[in-house]
Amino acid sequence: MALKATVFKVQLQIADMDRNYYQDHSLTLAQHPSENDERMMVRLLAFIINASETLTFTKGLSAEEDQAELWDCDLTGNINLWVEFGQSDEKWLRKACGRARQVQLFCYGGRSVPVWWKNIEPALQRYQNLQVTDIPETAVKEMAALVNRTMQLQCNISEGQIWLSDASQSVLIEPVVLKPLQQPG
Repeated sequence: MALKATVFKVQLQIADMDRNYYQDHSLTLAQHPSENDERMMVRLLAFIINASETLTFTKGLSAEEDQAELWDCDLTGNINLWVEFGQSDEKWLRKACGRARQVQLFCYGGRSVPVWWKNIEPALQRYQNLQVTDIPETAVKEMAALVNRTMQLQCNISEGQIWLSDASQSVLIEPVVLKPLQQPG
């Protein structure tokens, strides 16, 4: 018998001073049986960083191979933003970069990230529409401590610092951009 996803409800208030984005979101996160709390919270963080009215979670780890886990599509079906997680291989990122206007990869995993990055960085430099960001291990673990089946979270973003809080604790997240988007030209 296949295991079912665990459903989490999130009431999220975002105050992003860097983008002048202030909005409340009611989200439903489905955690795949093979997904841990850390990975789920990195997905939520990626949503927070890119929040918009058209940004949506897909079926995630259960999705078809040609879907991002989080993406922003326009009304014609064009993919404006494709978001990936973990330490993806170059082949998968090449496919995403060919399909979307912008691709973001959020890495996490502590000490394994620099080893992975050293091996893959030369191959990824040619993708101008790809941004690679590392989420520090301490922040990922602290975000996982916020996990509850129903979460009420507040997020404040200013000058690249992200504060994620619930009623009893706050987490400071300072993402590290390993590869920024490159301006064409």
